[in-house]
Amino acid sequence: MAKLTYFYLPSCPHCRLAARNIEELCAEDSRYKDVEIERVDESAEKARAAKYDYWYVPCFYMGDQKIHEGHAEKADVKAVLDRALKS
Repeated sequence: MAKLTYFYLPSCPHCRLAARNIEELCAEDSRYKDVEIERVDESAEKARAAKYDYWYVPCFYMGDQKIHEGHAEKADVKAVLDRALKS
């Protein structure tokens, strides 16, 4: 199983939606709780965020590979978590 890096901004409504979707999916399927997600607040860790190639948050990386960027509906977040489980 791969670890995810999740870039977000606390004030971003799309990031808050993605976070709610993560919580809901974990409540619905306990396998998702096993996925390690490192949360990176872009505003607090600007230098670290600058090392990654993305424009929009929320943004999910698996290792060095960007797997989702921008608005994330529940199905999008599920696809990210499923991909991490399969790796």
